[in-house]
Amino acid sequence: MNVRRQIKSTPYGSLLWRVFIGVVGGLITVIGSALLFAPGPGLLVLLAGLGILATEFAWASRAIKQTKDIAENFSEKIGIPLWVKYLIAALLTLASLLALAIYYS
Repeated sequence: MNVRRQIKSTPYGSLLWRVFIGVVGGLITVIGSALLFAPGPGLLVLLAGLGILATEFAWASRAIKQTKDIAENFSEKIGIPLWVKYLIAALLTLASLLALAIYYS
């Protein structure tokens, strides 16, 4: 069952859903902003919050697109080949899964 569709079908559900998404996404975005000044995945948390907000708000979707464009321009300026990007992403994913497996074993 699609919870989102069920909630939005009620008279005040659409408003409550947008408020819920705004609060959760906003909180995660604020936490990500604070984590930018600390070592760790602050930018990823910030983008995750924007991703949650983008499900209901167009401005957040535009912010994600602008961030993606900036990252792509930077990547092109550096001149990293596409296969290297995929290799780095695969290795980071593998390292994350390995760390989780070690942590939970």
